[in-house]
Amino acid sequence: MDWSKIKTIFILTFLILDVYLLFQFMKIRDANKFEVTTEVKFEDKLKADEIEYNDLPKAPIKDQYLSARPKMFMKADITKLKGKPAAFKEPSATLQIVLEKPFQLSSKFEPAELSAFLKENVLFGEQYQFWEKDDKNNTITYFQQYENFTLFQNTKGMIIFNLNAEHQIVSYQQTYLEGIEILTAKEEILAPLKAIETLHQKGVLKPKSKITKIELGYSTLIQLGASSQVLAPTWRFVVNDKESLFVNAFEGQIIQFNSDEKDKVE
Repeated sequence: MDWSKIKTIFILTFLILDVYLLFQFMKIRDANKFEVTTEVKFEDKLKADEIEYNDLPKAPIKDQYLSARPKMFMKADITKLKGKPAAFKEPSATLQIVLEKPFQLSSKFEPAELSAFLKENVLFGEQYQFWEKDDKNNTITYFQQYENFTLFQNTKGMIIFNLNAEHQIVSYQQTYLEGIEILTAKEEILAPLKAIETLHQKGVLKPKSKITKIELGYSTLIQLGASSQVLAPTWRFVVNDKESLFVNAFEGQIIQFNSDEKDKVE
């Protein structure tokens, strides 16, 4: 074959390849530009609606699904406690303890007041984190944690302290999740700004709101009867220091907790 023809074919081939690669590069660059533009536009929407939030994590975050099962308390467990159980029958998934001596709290309760009590008087007490004080029902609620991540609204891993009119703890109910295991490898979760965008698009995040706290924890994805449950990474956004909004950090769905039930907003 004529060498000049071969050379011409090679030149044309490389030219076509270069044009194709340039075309692909332009597509990727335009796509990236579009993503940046979209993000900026959403931030502008938040500003227009006067929605404020603190600094968000910049780096991608990875997490995984967990499994856990409710602990069945036995009589041997309650022998370690200073209180006495109320009509306890083993095995039981709930401990109901009446204190022999009421524990005094200040009228302006601070969680630090219960730190020593939890460690010294409650089974696994150091694994629970303060959630809320309900003055209407005279209760203080704590939720269990896993590696410093709160298990949001998990009725199988919580403590409810009952108070009298003198701001004294007189009894409490406790549940506990044990055997917590990692189910899957870590994967990148939804960025917090994307979770905020979901809340905004669905109308859950109202204009003139201020997101005062953002934290990552876990919520129940699947309840497998009474035996175990699957936990999913979950973003919690505290709005105006009062309302908590939750978004599944893998699926991007808004989670609404109703008593023992959990609904998802599509």
